[in-house]
Amino acid sequence: MQQPQNQRKIKIISTGKYLPKKKVTAAELGKTIGVSAEWIEKKSGVLVRHFVDGETASLMGAFAAKNALEEAGLSIQDIDCIVSTSGIPEQAIPCNAALIQEQLGATNLGIPAFDINSTCLSFITGLDTISYLVVAGRYKRVLLVATEVSSHGINWKDKESSTLFGDGAAAVIITQSDDGKHNNNAPQSSSHIINSCIETYSKGAHMTECIGGGNKYHPREYGKNPEKFLFRMDGRAVFRLSSQILPGFVERLLAPTGLKIADLKMVIPHQASLMAVRLLSKQLGIPPEKVMIIAHNHGNAVAASVPMALHEAIAQCKIKRGDKIMLLGTSAGFSVGGIILEY
Repeated sequence: MQQPQNQRKIKIISTGKYLPKKKVTAAELGKTIGVSAEWIEKKSGVLVRHFVDGETASLMGAFAAKNALEEAGLSIQDIDCIVSTSGIPEQAIPCNAALIQEQLGATNLGIPAFDINSTCLSFITGLDTISYLVVAGRYKRVLLVATEVSSHGINWKDKESSTLFGDGAAAVIITQSDDGKHNNNAPQSSSHIINSCIETYSKGAHMTECIGGGNKYHPREYGKNPEKFLFRMDGRAVFRLSSQILPGFVERLLAPTGLKIADLKMVIPHQASLMAVRLLSKQLGIPPEKVMIIAHNHGNAVAASVPMALHEAIAQCKIKRGDKIMLLGTSAGFSVGGIILEY
């Protein structure tokens, strides 16, 4: 197999997940927005999603992080960097990662904490970027956390997009594949990133956006036009652009590796919507059994979707050590991104 120049010997040693306490069914949501559960199932395929009920993004992120730490047999003292890979900030300042550190009780440890945000692609972008720093030895064990409260930004007048989303958080811990824990008789881990790619086509920058809340439309203007502070998406335009770009993108992602879809155990996509995932998977020639889908009982949890689906794939024993998988997503921007890795 041809060896891509940007492969990296990093290993995902554990994952964690948190879903809010409040579970909302399609029937319950349908009553709120004036449609039937069947209509929601047809449009988005989301039968159940979770919405925060008192939880904050940082609290959910901390719960997911604790889950990952416990799974790895580590404490927060063993982590030397915390990165929030979330698309929606809890507040303008400070960054999500600092608030997650606070929720983890690590206020005096000095662990560097910062955010990487490329909306729905934030986890893929964060894993790709930070993996280079881990391989270089800058950090030994990094906690990546994607935590999203999308429910607060939903425009309930837009019935179609309002059925897509759910809240939740996921976390992963990464190290070098050879982290010094093996003994002389144990083989080193084969886990590594095989190839990665991210592309942005800003002709789609305004297809998906929330224009308020920054310095263009300051929060003091909320009373004048509250809809500027809510999520807006031209779903058909986004799907058309995705359909145009993704096939070639996946070819470019696979080409340097010598791999084909048939060589992958699982493709873990962003859970934009059940219909979109199924249609695009068919277009890309990915068999249904190789696509990890959680949209039906999680909804679109923005950047948390991919790591939550990864967590579920591991928990459900759909992937195991040594399997080759693809993380694949799209995001507002318009961006596409993917990572091929040996888990």
